[in-house]
Amino acid sequence: MNVVARDVAPRAPDRFFINGEWVAPKSSNMLEVISPVTEEVLFTYPEASEADMDRAVTAARDAFDNGPWPRLSPTERAGYLRKVAAHLTERLDDIAAAWTLQVGAPISLTKKLVPQNPTLFNYYADLAETYPFMDERSRDDGGKVRVVKEPVGVCAAITPWNAPLVLLSYKVSTALAAGCTMVAKPSPETPLEAYILAECIEKAGIPKGVFNLVPAGRESGDYLVRHRDIDKVAFTGSTAAGKHIAAVCAERLARVSLELGGKSAAILLDDADFAKALPWLLIYSMPITGQVCFSLTRILVPERRKQEFLDMFLGAVSQIKVGNPFDPETQMGPLTMERQLRRVEGNIQSGRQEGAKLLCGGGRPAGFDRGFFIEPTVFADVKPSMKIFQEEIFGPVVSVISYQDEDEAVRIANDTIYGLSGAVFTADVERGYQVARRMRTGSVTVNAMIVDPKHPFGGYKQSGMGREGGPEGLENYLETKTIHLT
Repeated sequence: MNVVARDVAPRAPDRFFINGEWVAPKSSNMLEVISPVTEEVLFTYPEASEADMDRAVTAARDAFDNGPWPRLSPTERAGYLRKVAAHLTERLDDIAAAWTLQVGAPISLTKKLVPQNPTLFNYYADLAETYPFMDERSRDDGGKVRVVKEPVGVCAAITPWNAPLVLLSYKVSTALAAGCTMVAKPSPETPLEAYILAECIEKAGIPKGVFNLVPAGRESGDYLVRHRDIDKVAFTGSTAAGKHIAAVCAERLARVSLELGGKSAAILLDDADFAKALPWLLIYSMPITGQVCFSLTRILVPERRKQEFLDMFLGAVSQIKVGNPFDPETQMGPLTMERQLRRVEGNIQSGRQEGAKLLCGGGRPAGFDRGFFIEPTVFADVKPSMKIFQEEIFGPVVSVISYQDEDEAVRIANDTIYGLSGAVFTADVERGYQVARRMRTGSVTVNAMIVDPKHPFGGYKQSGMGREGGPEGLENYLETKTIHLT
């Protein structure tokens, strides 16, 4: 067991968190976590079997059907959520270190982003105390109607490897605020943050069975999705996996929310200030090595200002420092795993073969013989028919695309199966708003790139269904009941 891994999550080596206790696995299967920097095994840990999944679901089912959690007042639940937030705040350094260790995201960035986790628990604690869980109305016959919002039940939270804890915190904070109970299955590549969350939930004294942690691979995850006692599945990950989960849930009409892939566009209008736009165009496309679902990977610029933009953008990209993610000076680390490196390399090769112009990058950075490193990569002359235009690459690969007028820019931005995020840059904010309204995507920022956990986030088209964040996120975990009083 790697010393750093043990330090950040003491429970990680050999236990699952089920029914309020740290229990031994029922299977001897083990999973490995590989360092993206050295390609060596960081640590091994037990994989939950179907029997372990059954234990966790049974605990969550009993906690929902017979335990106190759904029957507590929203204010009482909010008190527990604030305790979780406080314990997470104490562990921010551990969370940042775990993220950097497993994913390869630079420590300077992970330390900046990890406060989102307690923010989510505090936000949903506050919202639970003010949300209208009951609305009294009048019928035409003079009778009364009470429309109540009740927790959907037992929820499975299945999360990916790129931002392990914040994507789990979105689901857990919201579901617990609603009164649901949960079974969490983090990605097999990044279990540590989920263990930290379980440790914080245990310290907060949340009742037994309300939150259960069973790290596992994909087969056991599929078993969890199919489990008859799971009322809702909340999934973040690839569109392909999301389609499978939606189909499985449809067989028994289980509730499902999906936050899936993206191929987001940034439209720089003809009056945009490129210098002001530049930091926002780089912030997610490069620092986490492009492994962000809402990354702005298609940059649309006016044809007459194309060279001006390229000169500025390529100059900035060339200055990005690639290196050891634990070095505070590093701006971009490695990709997270070998299969991701091969996928990105394959997309770069496809772009070259289809006629896109490779302006920089495309290979392994000099001086890095080990690790899943790749250079920041920029293409120009990218057409909508090309694979690199249409497919989510999930790497530091950006396409710069020119357009003639505003209508063409909107058509290009919308010419994709995805619709997760986007941005518009302009000197006229109201003009930017009007263009944003025309973009078929779930979130758009005018003159920035913002994702705020207190506001809804999710996708159009094949980028998913449902929203996370804001009151809309809470509604993902609620059922509506109408009670007529006579």
